Amino acid sequence: MANYLTKRLIYMLITLFGISIISFTVIQLPPGDYLTSYITELQASGTVVDEAQIASLRQRYGLDKPIYVQYFKWITGIFRGDFGRSFEWNESVRVLISERLPMTIAISLLTLVFTYVLAIPIGIYSAVRQYSFGDYLAIFIGFIGISIPGFLLALVLMFAFYHMFGISIGGLFSAAFEDAPWSWAKFKDLVDHLWVPMIVVGMSGTAGLIRTMRATTLDELGKDYVKMARSKGLPEWKVILKHPVRVAINPIVSTVGWELPRIVSGTTIVAVVLSLPITGPLLLQALLSQDMYLAGSFIMMLSVLTVIGTLISDILLAVIDPRIRLE
Repeated sequence: MANYLTKRLIYMLITLFGISIISFTVIQLPPGDYLTSYITELQASGTVVDEAQIASLRQRYGLDKPIYVQYFKWITGIFRGDFGRSFEWNESVRVLISERLPMTIAISLLTLVFTYVLAIPIGIYSAVRQYSFGDYLAIFIGFIGISIPGFLLALVLMFAFYHMFGISIGGLFSAAFEDAPWSWAKFKDLVDHLWVPMIVVGMSGTAGLIRTMRATTLDELGKDYVKMARSKGLPEWKVILKHPVRVAINPIVSTVGWELPRIVSGTTIVAVVLSLPITGPLLLQALLSQDMYLAGSFIMMLSVLTVIGTLISDILLAVIDPRIRLE
């Protein structure tokens, strides 16, 4: 296992290095750069920008250097904990991300727990009680969850709660607690608001996992080793949980590594609709304005989450399934 982990860590570093080059290059592919957009805005507002001022701005932002020099400056800064400076916000990238990261992590982890705690039992029940009313209901919910976009569900919930109860479910805090210092009342207000993004973001993932768990469990229930376990007189719940579920859960565990970055990046439009102060809208704005240091740092963060999550998935699979350890 130690040799396996060492090799995986080396592969992870190589992968992240390749992703950093590709992402930094892709961000710069559209014509122009942040400064071009900034100058256009100044000119549109009637401000006269002379060539000397433009050259000064290019030198200030480091945009007069070749792309490989800009990349080297950015990537070496990351190793020192310096992610560069946001052009648009005129603020350290590390500060901008750290301000929104705690709420992003809170929503992501709660959504992850909500997704797996709900999806796995429902998927097992749906498989064991095939063609029952509960099975049809789970299939129906699965189709609804997959087909309805998250931002549309967010709009429907906001409309329904405002017109039926007269309350707004947008944001993570009520207006009275928005700028208030942290207290027990503010924490309670946050908890009261967290369930909305948790359900909206987790709906599609839950629906997909229910279908996967149902299909894989059904595939295992008819196999000979399950019949053998029943013939030994084991209780039905023990037969189900100890044998087919243990094998059927492998595809679910193998996708754990993708879920966290998917939740972080997939909440962007939902976060805009619900006015959530998390990283998604900031990433979207950075990409639109070609704020390369801010956008590149976000992409690297998602890449790190992906490769670490994939490693965790592989380790969990090796713990759950002895066949994987043997190979």
